[in-house]
Amino acid sequence: MIQNDDAFDVSIDDTFDFLSAEYAELFNGSDATAFQHPLWLDSVYRKLAPAMAAKPLVVVARHRAGGKLAAVLPLVRVRRGPMRTIEFADLRVSDYLAPVCTVKTFADLLRDQAACRKLRQLLRPFDLLRIPKLLDARMPIETLLGAPRRVSMDTNAYATVLSTPFEQWQINALGRSYQKELAKKWRQIHKKGNLAFSCCTDDSSIHEAMEAMKKFRGPRFHEQGDGDLLQRAEYFDFYSNVALGGLGSFSRLYAMKMDGVVIATALGLSHRDTLLIIMTGFDIDGYKSQSIGALTFESVARDCIERGEQVLDFTIGDEPYKKQFGGQPTPMSSVTQSGSAAGAIALLALKQAPWIKQAAKRVADLRPQPIRASTGTQ
Repeated sequence: MIQNDDAFDVSIDDTFDFLSAEYAELFNGSDATAFQHPLWLDSVYRKLAPAMAAKPLVVVARHRAGGKLAAVLPLVRVRRGPMRTIEFADLRVSDYLAPVCTVKTFADLLRDQAACRKLRQLLRPFDLLRIPKLLDARMPIETLLGAPRRVSMDTNAYATVLSTPFEQWQINALGRSYQKELAKKWRQIHKKGNLAFSCCTDDSSIHEAMEAMKKFRGPRFHEQGDGDLLQRAEYFDFYSNVALGGLGSFSRLYAMKMDGVVIATALGLSHRDTLLIIMTGFDIDGYKSQSIGALTFESVARDCIERGEQVLDFTIGDEPYKKQFGGQPTPMSSVTQSGSAAGAIALLALKQAPWIKQAAKRVADLRPQPIRASTGTQ
């Protein structure tokens, strides 16, 4: 590897403006995901980080010649029990994590060993560094951080390739049998009243759909023995801000109505000919026998195809319905590094017997709290 020890200046900028023109330019030309979009990260840092007692840790790399922004690594410092952890600016809302730069720039940054050393120094001190939800190895963040090799997670992401016309996609993705089953459900639900499906186009319709989503999700996850992110004010504010702020460009909120009343909702992010579904809500009590979730996803797929989009991404999670809609699994991986003796002990314990693993998770608070943002379907 050819080294270049003077190509980049690396620093911490905890007041970095993710709505700035320079970040928009960087993101638009990068190989990052929708979850590093300017609006998304701005909302994470402004709305979620303070509520979660997470401190910004934004690593910025600039070209030494001219000072142009080259890469951003959006991180946070969070206390997990007694552990000082460094994590991606995720805070339980992002499905895919990635450095914000091009693959080429990332490779150039790795060749600048002085910049890599500086970056690693800036991150200390910490007990544990955790970056899960990595889609691929095109940008090996573990090499940048000097961390151990990434490991596979026990979950996948799923996406279905869209094709035209819609009827052809149905055949390709659903298969004849499931297609006929959904056609039967459509006939059943149309008998119940005046059914309408559309995108929210203004503040009022977005507010109505978000409130309905919150109402539908609360009892459902409560009955499963846990809670739901949307029931917490800071998360409801976060998702509402994304839906409103990205209206007509980055975000898309769908609502299905029966006689003017919302019975299903789906919130998605639009990024590079792909719609990523990040949260849904369904009136299961009223329309479970009509498979309201499946009908919503089919309606979303039809709209995406009509818009010329190429992929419908159901994001992370192994829910069975994703395969029913032609979703193909993509493995996810995770990078973890210890930065102290306490962190090393916690990581070692995680590899031991199940009861030790569970105890270590409780002590270090490594396991996410039992509050879900799963899309799900019925």
